[in-house]
Amino acid sequence: MPRSSSRQEPRRRPPRPSRPEAAASGWDWRERLPRYWKLVRGDRPIGWLLLLWPTWWGLWLAAEGVPPWHLWLIFTLGVWLMRSAGCVINDYADRWLDPHVERTRERPLATGAVQPREALVLFVVLCLLAFVLVLFTNRLVVLLSVAGVVLAASYPYLKRYTWFPQVYLGVAFGWSIPMAFAAVRGEITTLAWLAFATNVVWATAYDTWYAMVDREDDLRMGARSTAILFGEMDLVAQALLYAAFGFGLLLVGQRAGLGLPYWIALGVAALLVARQFWTARTRSREGCFAAFLQNNAVGGVVFAGIAASYAMA
Repeated sequence: MPRSSSRQEPRRRPPRPSRPEAAASGWDWRERLPRYWKLVRGDRPIGWLLLLWPTWWGLWLAAEGVPPWHLWLIFTLGVWLMRSAGCVINDYADRWLDPHVERTRERPLATGAVQPREALVLFVVLCLLAFVLVLFTNRLVVLLSVAGVVLAASYPYLKRYTWFPQVYLGVAFGWSIPMAFAAVRGEITTLAWLAFATNVVWATAYDTWYAMVDREDDLRMGARSTAILFGEMDLVAQALLYAAFGFGLLLVGQRAGLGLPYWIALGVAALLVARQFWTARTRSREGCFAAFLQNNAVGGVVFAGIAASYAMA
């Protein structure tokens, strides 16, 4: 069988194909800013909302009602900034993994649209802006914010060394609760730590849905997660996590002396969680991701119950 004619006459190797967004374009901010917006997940607010709800839980529980408006503004803006910073450092840490994962291969660092050095600069800028906000609170909040930055910066590296990055994410996402109590009351009470622990369990559960989306890719690349650890028992483990989450919310409501609206909200939240299991029952990528997204409604309903209880007290 004759060989290809390309063996007979040498030719230049064609240039390596690249995606349009990876092409260098200097420092045209009209092109760079949309890439940075995508890097911080500005087009995907679900992470911001999942961080916002427990922050508002903490503020309302600490103030026993509507918190001072300036603290509400500081924490709401701070949530957006730190969530954005967390996304940037996460993609920086995962730049070895994301190009090989179906869900993440189009992220700016994975495609080369944003360079690693740019990402680090953006991370520092976002953290500094968040730090400026907490300077308008008190010394305890400032100290806690330093620990918050350490949590956000170190979380992405855990998937290389431990099976429990989802638990660590819960700690990072829930750290705003003791910070809220410190800002409102000047101290961190038992109720604050109870709400914090409850959020850690909840975040572990919903981020496990998220990890189940990437399980096959993570296994191939050697990354670790609770989804891989749980294996075929994943739905059972999820049921236990959500049961612990519900129990934690019961204890929070009891200790805070919350009224009927809160208990009604917990009933609605339980139905929403049941819907997640139905959605993810086949363990498909689409089903698990949809179950993850549905946790936004859970967090919002719990907050509505807390706020309504204090408003009607």
